[in-house]
Amino acid sequence: MNSPHHPRYARHRFPAEVISHAVWLYFRFRLSLRMIEEMLAARGILVSHETVRQWALKFGQSFANQIRRGLPAAGDKWHLDEVVISIAGRKHWLWRAVDQHGIVLDILVQSRRNATAAKRLLRKLLKKQGAAPRVMITDKLASYAAAKRVVMPGVEHRQHRGLNNRAENSHQPTRRRERIMKRFKSAGQAQRFLSVHDQVANLFRRPANTNAADHRKARAQAFQVWADVTDIASVA
Repeated sequence: MNSPHHPRYARHRFPAEVISHAVWLYFRFRLSLRMIEEMLAARGILVSHETVRQWALKFGQSFANQIRRGLPAAGDKWHLDEVVISIAGRKHWLWRAVDQHGIVLDILVQSRRNATAAKRLLRKLLKKQGAAPRVMITDKLASYAAAKRVVMPGVEHRQHRGLNNRAENSHQPTRRRERIMKRFKSAGQAQRFLSVHDQVANLFRRPANTNAADHRKARAQAFQVWADVTDIASVA
């Protein structure tokens, strides 16, 4: 516990390795805060679940932002989809965009499922990605077409439910995590959590049709990126 601290972790009793590992466990796996508390305790690290929650809130978004900046440029084909989530007994919509490689580009939690909400998503994507895609693929929700005509008029738009499985499948980890968390408590909490969760998943995702050797190499590279992002390497 006496390893040097990076300035990012100043005034924290636990070193960077413990904090970053707890944050990684929380966003990478379907674990509750109390499960992480117990896993750390099994290794002699006595920390409360509330402390883990505070670490996730304080460091998660900055880690995710650095991961996003380090990822390769997005593909030229964007898949967009929306799914309903229940928050405090009210319907909300989780809008998500992924590229043709399965990388989550962005998410947006909104209370509406209309053209205005679709425009907000497209504008946010353009701001983050810096360029429009060649092709946009969605289901047959009319709001996408209305938003595209205003925000990205020159982009090819394909509307077909069967073409959009990639975006629909990307909702599955969120559904599983939602059950572990016993639903999100607010739209803000869902937005904050999923913004980090999806970027960590991007970093550690296993591409399809890779052999074991390539998977081990990619995983080692992902852990190195995580060490750089969390400043573990600088205090090692």
